[in-house]
Amino acid sequence: MDSASEPSVSGGITMAPPSEETAPFDPEAVHAKYAAERARRLGVDRSDNVDLTRDERFREYLTDPFTEYAPRGPMSDDVDVLVVGAGLAGVIMGVKLREAGFERIRFVDKAGGFGGTWYWNRYPGLMCDVESYVYMPMLEEMGVIPTMRYASGEEIRRHLDAIAAKYRLGDGALFHTNVEASTWDEDDAQWVITTDHGDEIRAKYVVMCVGILNLPKVPALPGLKDFEGATFHTARWEYAYTGGSPTDPNMTNLADKVVAVVGTGGSGIQCVMPLAKSAKQVYVFQRTPSAIGWRGNHRTTPEFVQSLTPGWQQARTDNFSSVMIGRPVEVDLVDDAWTEYMARVANFAGEPGMSDDELALAAEAFDYSVMEEHRTRVDAMVHDPTVAEALKPYYRYLCKRPLFHDDYLLAYNEPNVTLVDCPGGIEGVTPRGLVANDQEFAVDCIVYATGFEAEVTPFPRRAAHDIIGRDGVSIEDSWKDGPWTLHGIMSRGFPNLFLIPAPGQQAVITVNITHLYTEGAVHIAETIAALEARGVQRVDVSEEAQAAWTQRIVDDWKDNRAFMAGCTPSRLNFEGHPEAANPKAGTYGGGYGDIFGYRDLLAEWRAAGTFPGLEIDGAPAAS
Repeated sequence: MDSASEPSVSGGITMAPPSEETAPFDPEAVHAKYAAERARRLGVDRSDNVDLTRDERFREYLTDPFTEYAPRGPMSDDVDVLVVGAGLAGVIMGVKLREAGFERIRFVDKAGGFGGTWYWNRYPGLMCDVESYVYMPMLEEMGVIPTMRYASGEEIRRHLDAIAAKYRLGDGALFHTNVEASTWDEDDAQWVITTDHGDEIRAKYVVMCVGILNLPKVPALPGLKDFEGATFHTARWEYAYTGGSPTDPNMTNLADKVVAVVGTGGSGIQCVMPLAKSAKQVYVFQRTPSAIGWRGNHRTTPEFVQSLTPGWQQARTDNFSSVMIGRPVEVDLVDDAWTEYMARVANFAGEPGMSDDELALAAEAFDYSVMEEHRTRVDAMVHDPTVAEALKPYYRYLCKRPLFHDDYLLAYNEPNVTLVDCPGGIEGVTPRGLVANDQEFAVDCIVYATGFEAEVTPFPRRAAHDIIGRDGVSIEDSWKDGPWTLHGIMSRGFPNLFLIPAPGQQAVITVNITHLYTEGAVHIAETIAALEARGVQRVDVSEEAQAAWTQRIVDDWKDNRAFMAGCTPSRLNFEGHPEAANPKAGTYGGGYGDIFGYRDLLAEWRAAGTFPGLEIDGAPAAS
């Protein structure tokens, strides 16, 4: 039996990979069931969230509970490169700049240290859901092998800290500092960066590494401020209240506490079991159940380590990305639920000679078999049939971000865990607790596991500060109708400014974001180094090149709005409003994009040595 057909074990439950013959597919019955479940979740404004960045009443949700704030006075400085953001992308970017010979680099970040999402998210049970052998960057360079196949958040954060230390990225880093404005000074050919500490930093180049999941969401519930107990977001976990730590899941302070968990997405499903083992009672408020496949996590084996040869991580990374976009490989090296489920659904090929209608029907039947596998898994793991039914996902697999966990479903067998299934959402907050389904649930603590604004949130909002380019034009105004870029990395009117490629930004989308960040960082660092070697003062994108790239993205755009209109509301379809999708915010190659074609295109552009599509000090770079 080959590895692709061997069953995998999850939480003591054997779960076979998906099969086209899992269950009979009745299109009319399935459509009716999916439509009915979708209808139960419509009728409320699901995108109505508190704007934590602007509403002073809720600023406590953004306070750093992990690192003490150290008072300091304003400073001024002049550097070669300023990097906004010290998360995963920023760390990789810093390394590539160091390798390109840059010493005068400065980081600015609102966090108290390196790590980005791995700095802020330290909730109990946190793990990466992409295999850590391909997700954690620079394993070979650092001489590190992750302890687990899917590493804990704390292991990832410490790894990023170690990289930053090795490459001296912390020298002069400004933490607990918010950038208030980045303004282009045309006369001096520099960016002027001002902060909430009164700092003024002048930089020849600025690289924006602001992340994609950096804006925590808290629903704007009636009475939100009335609750008299403890409340926090999973991205600001209050261990001072719960007890325990990122390395100690024993939250002893909760032994006599009733805890509400709001949300059953990626963060919610991971913290429920640790809470169940610590709290007196846990209520889990679910709007829409997630499709939760097996993860099959385990400690890294000596045999795996011994099998590795030089270059193994890049080869494994390329192999995983290939499988995920449907490129043929001899062996699926990662062979996990991502490659077994999402890759096969997203790249369904059908049989030779199928008509378009036959292919669509076959793809839907296969999708149904995958979802039946997930629903069957719920029945096998959850003892109470009523609870199990409420936990079953009834929608197409690509309607919501798939999740993977070995223990979450088992938590509902614990006597102190209660599922509150409320498809219409929570109705309000009282001084004592939460109201759902016309019932008040009295709790001591509310944990908002409500995630973040979507990955495709427009870059100007993710940047969270004014970026003012030539002639006083902001990037928010320039992009009011959608992105305008070259390669998703530079934008006309904003000289010497580089954006790390990200979703919704005319680059590509990858399951393994580390792969995309690395390709982007290599390109940016080598481009800046080449510009410096030529003695360039200012570089901008030509109007023609930007228009051509944007048109290419629009031409490649694959319109899936009709598909998404039939989906349950989620952040992937703009909470039930897929018409909000903008073709200009698409990807190179369409769909999720072609990361290999994108990488080759960037490499060929650099190899040309003529900076095609750029204007150097006001003149075209290439004839």
